Amino acid sequence: MFANKKLFTTTLLGVLVTLSIIALVLSLVKIEDVALPPTVKYGMVFDAGSSHTSLYVYEWDSDKENDTGVVSQTLSCDVQGPGISSYANNPPKAGDSLKECLDKALKVVPAEKQRDVPVYLGATAGMRLLRLRNSSAADQILAEIAKTMQEYPVAFRGARIITGEEEGAYGWITINYLLESFTKYSPKAHTWVRPEAANILGALDLGGASTQISFIPKGSVINWNETSRFMLYGYNYNIYTHSYLCYGQNEMVKRLAKELILESSSSTRVEHPCYPKDYNETISLSSFHTSPCTNTSDPRLSPSDRNVTLEGRGNASGCLVAIRKLFNFSACGQSQDCTFDGVYQPPISGQFFAFSAFYYNFKFLNLTEGQSLATVRETIERFCTRSWEDLSSSYPEENPERLPKYCANANYILTLLLDAYKFNESSWNNIVFQMKAGSADVGWTLGYMLNLTNMIPAEAPGLLKGQAPSLWAAAVAFITLTLALGLVALLLLLRV
Repeated sequence: MFANKKLFTTTLLGVLVTLSIIALVLSLVKIEDVALPPTVKYGMVFDAGSSHTSLYVYEWDSDKENDTGVVSQTLSCDVQGPGISSYANNPPKAGDSLKECLDKALKVVPAEKQRDVPVYLGATAGMRLLRLRNSSAADQILAEIAKTMQEYPVAFRGARIITGEEEGAYGWITINYLLESFTKYSPKAHTWVRPEAANILGALDLGGASTQISFIPKGSVINWNETSRFMLYGYNYNIYTHSYLCYGQNEMVKRLAKELILESSSSTRVEHPCYPKDYNETISLSSFHTSPCTNTSDPRLSPSDRNVTLEGRGNASGCLVAIRKLFNFSACGQSQDCTFDGVYQPPISGQFFAFSAFYYNFKFLNLTEGQSLATVRETIERFCTRSWEDLSSSYPEENPERLPKYCANANYILTLLLDAYKFNESSWNNIVFQMKAGSADVGWTLGYMLNLTNMIPAEAPGLLKGQAPSLWAAAVAFITLTLALGLVALLLLLRV
């Protein structure tokens, strides 16, 4: 009996040694580097427009898709107050105005990541105009903003005035990214892929001081510039983009008023065809000197402190005629590759996404549902003939300073799209008027961040040693069995 127990124990120990060797081999065989999940990176961009400033916070995984981050919007914050160019006489207030949104932004970024977050401020047409009028004031505003940013635990990368072409091109990137024209996630392939039939849209942006058009033309294009070429998600894109300073809607309204005053026989009361009937607005001629778009000397505009009353007439056709005079169409002659003022533009091609003031004005007029050009014209004409009493009672919630300008804005949009950019009855249906795509806002800032991520090095993924799941499971099983048999052997030895 004792001999049998001894034989059994010896056999059990032999099996135990064998299992231990097998478990050791399985645990060491085919060891591989296993990548850890990518970390999340953040970036912030301030859009300092002519009338207001907004902050956007973006995030993307540290490993990139063909060298471009797959970016999503985490937060948007509207800065209280006017655009930063309004602080020319008090530059420190420009920096102070950003603090509330910066505080909100830091709440959505983990504390341990904040010092690595790149923060940019891009100023657009309002600051371009201020730089033309008073470059030292523009520089001082940017310096005060930099001073404020440096008080925060972030990687401030600069505040600068971006060009109109950059603004247009980055808006184009934003739209096509959000509509998945560049890259799209494939559940089947478990990866991001380029759509086989990518539908690349053009971009139409209308701001307060400038307007931009950007699209991929058919055939060869003359007059390329550096901001027209991008590599995104491993592919090169060449686009036409142009920005028209002084052709934003706010500057257009001022230029229109000035031209009407110059043409009027009265020096104190001037008929305004675009304003509603019975609406009056009194302005000072000195207001024309605040912008390079209207600050041209003319003896008919003196003395500069004189007040003039603009009297609304609600004349739709007269409004259209007056707005057309703001464009120099004759400079193009018979050329079809020209918009106005002699500016080259290849023929429009494909679908277009119209946002910012294009969208806001047409949304107010309920014209964002794909209505025909004939319906759009009829709606605008009908709106322009309504009296101020009718409009103010019909839209009590609307800003009383904005309401009387919708007629002029809408006719300006028609003139810009039809006469300048040369859309027509058939191509009109290729324009979509929208402000959001998915859950993200459309504008230049997301495109700026996407292009920027091409320049931010991708992090090498963290690695751990690991092996195939089947081998790992077998090793665990043999180790467990070895431990169990070892325990049995120990108990038997204790009894012997």
